[in-house]
Amino acid sequence: MNAVSTLPSRRIAVGELAGGTIAGFTVGSTPRFAIICGMRHPILEALAERVLVFDGAMGTQIQGANLAPADFTLTPEANYPDAVRAAAERLGGEFLEGCNEILCVTRPDVIEEIHTRYLDAGADLIETNTFGTTSVVLAEYGIAELVPDLAFAAAQIARRAADARSTTERPRFVVGALGPGTKLVSLGQVTWQELEDTYAAGFRALIEGGSDALLLETLQDLLMVKAGVVAAKRAMAETGKELPIIVQVTMEQTGTMLLGSEIGAAVNMLECFPEVVAIGINCATGPMEMAPHVRYLGQNSTRPLSVQPNAGLPVMEGGRAVYKLTPEELAHHHERFVTEHGVAIVGGCCGTTPDHIRAVAAAVGGRPHGNNAHWQKVRHLFPGFDFELRTDEQAKALQLVGCSSLYQFQPYVQDNSFLIIGEKTNANGSKAFREMLGAENWEGLVELARELEGEGSHVLDVCAAYVGRDEARDMRELLSRYNRSVTVPIMVDSTEWPVVETSLQMLAGKPIVNSINFEDGEARTEKVLGLCRKYGAAVVALTIDEDGMAKSVDKKVAIAERILGRTRAIGLPDHDVFLDCLTFTLGSGDEEFRDAGVATIEAIREVRARHPLVNFTLGISNVSFGLKPAARQVLNSAFLHYCLEVGLTSAIVHFSKIQPENKIDPEVWKIASDLVFDRRDFEPAA
Repeated sequence: MNAVSTLPSRRIAVGELAGGTIAGFTVGSTPRFAIICGMRHPILEALAERVLVFDGAMGTQIQGANLAPADFTLTPEANYPDAVRAAAERLGGEFLEGCNEILCVTRPDVIEEIHTRYLDAGADLIETNTFGTTSVVLAEYGIAELVPDLAFAAAQIARRAADARSTTERPRFVVGALGPGTKLVSLGQVTWQELEDTYAAGFRALIEGGSDALLLETLQDLLMVKAGVVAAKRAMAETGKELPIIVQVTMEQTGTMLLGSEIGAAVNMLECFPEVVAIGINCATGPMEMAPHVRYLGQNSTRPLSVQPNAGLPVMEGGRAVYKLTPEELAHHHERFVTEHGVAIVGGCCGTTPDHIRAVAAAVGGRPHGNNAHWQKVRHLFPGFDFELRTDEQAKALQLVGCSSLYQFQPYVQDNSFLIIGEKTNANGSKAFREMLGAENWEGLVELARELEGEGSHVLDVCAAYVGRDEARDMRELLSRYNRSVTVPIMVDSTEWPVVETSLQMLAGKPIVNSINFEDGEARTEKVLGLCRKYGAAVVALTIDEDGMAKSVDKKVAIAERILGRTRAIGLPDHDVFLDCLTFTLGSGDEEFRDAGVATIEAIREVRARHPLVNFTLGISNVSFGLKPAARQVLNSAFLHYCLEVGLTSAIVHFSKIQPENKIDPEVWKIASDLVFDRRDFEPAA
């Protein structure tokens, strides 16, 4: 890794920001990971200086306001926007019990007073009263069409309250917040497109209403998290305004998210998105139960941390959930979070009150950040969040380098192995897979994937391209099942970009896309790279250009350099690029390919020396195509061994068929090695 300190660099602009600019992050011969993307925004300027305080529970305050059924009823004679008036006439005075969001038009005075109480208690950030402002939730009340109207009204109410308490020395900020809804996309209860559309509509109205930042909170499904982030970016593009995004997931008492996701999987996925400027946890538990997850974030996340616990675990009293954690106790826990784990944004969730926020603000509000959090270390290594790798220390700061599934994080660098990519979930490489796909035996295909998991595969390469079948449909059916039934990450293997996009909408976590190349020029490559950037995915890139597959070392290296130029320009870090330097069968007897193994090995060696953070992969079995099974096993094992020695980091391989050198007869190993390195013990015939 010492090579990183001497390599040149260049600057890539990544966007514009209303009220400022998104500073470019630097790319060059080594990758940049845009940790906070250098975004200039008043919230981020404040966050860089001091601990910020969120407000507390909106629902708790509404419950204590002693509101009447009339307050939750739309009346046609009221001075409402047109869509709200139409809904009022249609509903005919129906009591919308539990729909707190409707109060933004029926009782804006109550909502503004709640905001004001939290601001007076010391909150820097107030969340809009829009937790359930999605069509999924509002449809339960028959008012799904009111998402834009309610979100806009909520943002304006919060804006008035924040402006009334803002000073030059201490501005107050409005955070447009959307919650998880009542249906989970990973369980098929709602489609990706439905979720993206409603989140985009809500965020668009929140931006137009005057929000300073956007918040996804209480999220329980990583695929929902991804849809929300994509929707937030879409809303910003549609309004022409770029705002910071904060994401808070919910960790249950089980130690995972509701669907079983580990905190590492969430962080790994979220750090694909430079627009996400803070990552955190809220709801479900009190601060004591959150502590292990806060510690993990403090040790691993490259973004500032946001933590909003409940006021302890609820107890039932008189048929109601009662939260007993005192303001002083919450403040004590937050002081520990800030001091020990570097938490940057603190607040409260269910059961917390202005008194809780007052105690928290008195304890830690406005405190300068310490140097104990990983995000602070990264911030110091990259001053101003302007990222340019020049030292080994900077390279090592990229801790959660890897991919993830709905359930778990998978590092690219394995302690005692290489990254094993299972190859038997591929219609082109597995007869069993192909037959089950043709029969639409989805259960059998899931079991096959689980078998590969059990054999030790870290990632599964999934390809459903089969003549006569609808590839996009098959990938939807297959990946919707793999997403929730397979714990390892997925490599999406398709040559069709619409299939790639469909697939990325089915997979939580951070998948890998296989693959890009320049065979048909750069148009498809640019499209697929754009999808990787949009949805948060790594990519496999093959050394193929308009002239065909690269055979020589020089050609492989030249195409690799061209590929890295494109991936860096789009914003993908080098560690999320897997270069496939290709190999060809050595068993055909074709003189043209006798040195193919050597060319592949030397190309990996050369590119690795130039770009130490790039990953490499190969379809190992290609080297032995045409040979008998026993010979294939030996040749595959030897070739993999020598590729790993020069820097190969992953391989698409049937791992159970790979053997180490010490398990193979030395004479047989020598024969295979001679074939790999084209060692000839005879003179070719004249």
